[in-house]
Amino acid sequence: MGKSLLLAFALMLVLEGLFPFAAPAAWRETFARLIRLADGQIRFIGLGSMVLGLLLLIVFS
Repeated sequence: MGKSLLLAFALMLVLEGLFPFAAPAAWRETFARLIRLADGQIRFIGLGSMVLGLLLLIVFS
C-alpha cells in the first residue's frame, strides 16, 4: 500500500511537471486566468477533479 501510494504521488508529480516544462507561457497564462476566478468556481473545479479521480479509481481498480 505504501509503495503504491508513493508511486502514484511520483506519477502525479511527473504529470504535473509536463505542462510547465513543455509550454511555460501557456502555463503562466492559465494561472493568470485562475487568479481571476471566484472562489466558488475554483471549488467547483476542485470538486470536479476529485469526483473524476474517484471515478477513475473505481473503474480501473
